[in-house]
Amino acid sequence: MIRAMIDFGINLVLAATGILIAASTIAGVSVQWSGFLVAVLVFAALQAVLSPFVFNMARKYASAVLGGIGIVSTLLALWIASMLTAGGFRIDGVWAWVLTALVVWLVSALGGWLLGWLILTRWWDKRQENKKLDAAAARRNPPPPAQS
Repeated sequence: MIRAMIDFGINLVLAATGILIAASTIAGVSVQWSGFLVAVLVFAALQAVLSPFVFNMARKYASAVLGGIGIVSTLLALWIASMLTAGGFRIDGVWAWVLTALVVWLVSALGGWLLGWLILTRWWDKRQENKKLDAAAARRNPPPPAQS
């Protein structure tokens, strides 16, 4: 459960980073702070739900497009997030949509790989392994009984 929360936190940070990079570099993308917060939360939640759904649909009906699943689910999540922010997050123009999806997907994919490796693999897994080692050592060497 904690690992899933850490993973979702990583996704929130990466969604925020991707949307901010897209808004600052791509003409046609505009973000206001209230819309930004809603867009990040909605986008991260939708990515968590849509990625497996889109993957399963593509695997079942269009296996040739399996490589583009991340971009497709990113585009869908961006589209829904832009609809739910009441103008606080807007993407205008076909090229802005394509480039924004690409930028946010790249930031999410590369950042997820890097941060996932750094935080979840190096820190969290090492922490869990140390807990197991400490518990095993405690079973082998119980503390002496307290004297009264």
